[in-house]
Amino acid sequence: MGMLDPRRRLAYTLDMLFGKGSSLALPLDRLEFTFSKRTGKVKHVMLDGRLICTFRSDGGVALTVEGARMLAKSDSFREHCIAVSNDAAKYIAEGRSVFCKHIAWHGSSIDVGSEVAVLDESGHVIAVGRAVVPSGLLKHLKEGVAVKVRGGDGTYR
Repeated sequence: MGMLDPRRRLAYTLDMLFGKGSSLALPLDRLEFTFSKRTGKVKHVMLDGRLICTFRSDGGVALTVEGARMLAKSDSFREHCIAVSNDAAKYIAEGRSVFCKHIAWHGSSIDVGSEVAVLDESGHVIAVGRAVVPSGLLKHLKEGVAVKVRGGDGTYR
């Protein structure tokens, strides 16, 4: 594939992971990139000095809450989101896992190990993490962890 321009590579990866057109929610022309000294690959994606996402070694992308908030403007990205009840939201924003019983709503494109954004009932992104349960099972399960949260914004009231 050769060296793809980092903006094109990011857009390509986001559209592949979160649905066609989801990358349009980011101001691609304003993003800054940091590169690994060892491999020369893109490591971090920043906007105005704030981290949006990190490229994982497996080719995936680890979003920050900031990055997920921007992508949440895209309808296709919404299918990779899970909304939780407001009473659970403050614990999840602090970085605790999402349990199946706290899920109020979920998108249809969630696979095991896929990157998800966690929303409160009003649709605000409060955390990001990786799904442990695929969307097809979420509606049937009443217990156990659904999402291992990697980062919450910690500011939920």
